[in-house]
Amino acid sequence: MLFVPNENNDPRINLAIETYLLKEKPLDEPILLFYINEPSIIIGRNQNTIEEINMDYVAEKGIHVVRRLSGGGAVYHDFGNLNFSFIMPDDGNSFRDFAKVTQPIIDALHAMGVEGAQLKGRNDLVIGDKKFSGNAMYATNGRMFAHGTIMFDSDVNEVVNALKVRKDKIESKGIKSIRSRVTNIKPFLSDEYQNLSTVDFRQDILLRIFGVESLAEVKTYELTEDDWQKINQISDEYYRNWDWNYGRSPEFDLVRRERFPIGSIEAKMNVANGKINDIRIFGDFFGLGEIADVEETLKGVQYDKKSISEAVATIDLKKYFGNVEVADLVNLLY
Repeated sequence: MLFVPNENNDPRINLAIETYLLKEKPLDEPILLFYINEPSIIIGRNQNTIEEINMDYVAEKGIHVVRRLSGGGAVYHDFGNLNFSFIMPDDGNSFRDFAKVTQPIIDALHAMGVEGAQLKGRNDLVIGDKKFSGNAMYATNGRMFAHGTIMFDSDVNEVVNALKVRKDKIESKGIKSIRSRVTNIKPFLSDEYQNLSTVDFRQDILLRIFGVESLAEVKTYELTEDDWQKINQISDEYYRNWDWNYGRSPEFDLVRRERFPIGSIEAKMNVANGKINDIRIFGDFFGLGEIADVEETLKGVQYDKKSISEAVATIDLKKYFGNVEVADLVNLLY
């Protein structure tokens, strides 16, 4: 495994580094990338940005809003969060296998005294019933990354202030507020680690993942000037681009939403003359491929159950959404 050193705190640069290493820099070994972002909200690829954030608060505080490549839900980052990304070849078996890719993190935390850290549900790392890490994946052209955030010493109040948390998501987890379901891990560390900064914590996790005692023993790849030029191009094209981060949506006259075991799916449809004139699909599900493919398949379809069923049956639902049945999606749409 190769470690890519990175001291940037701008999420628009950090996500561009990750994208570059995934798509344009296929190094010979799996890559580990860490990044610590200044206050920001990182939106899942298929989410409706406006409905996920507290717009007034975000504008007032100057919080970055950046859409990532992977699916899943919106997360708040600050200097108390450590973000990790494992970038590797897609072996065909690892996508959605969060147990496999989060185990090195869990093992490192156990060694630092956080004995209760474990994977729970589809993609959360928790201590008891409290979440400290959300994880997501993205795959393209035979390569993939699995990334997540570790709440080390984050400002939980800012998480609450900056994000809108849907009532159905909270109720599905049997809890009443976001404050009751998240935790920092710093209080759970052994006494010897209580004075660590987020940067110190990053170094300790790094050494434990590589199984070495000094940074000099960690195999690294230093980004070159040519790498940085391409990274900045990606940042400008995607992560500094309003259209990518927010996207322009037409008005819709029919909105259907449901929460499944694989996450929420929301369909906004414009139905005219008995046909689906336009459709946008949002959610925090994890899928391969572009959700725009699904939307194009459904555009122009007669808005009746039989026609929608026939159209949905032609879609590889597992690829785009995960384990969703044809009947489930049809019932959502109609």
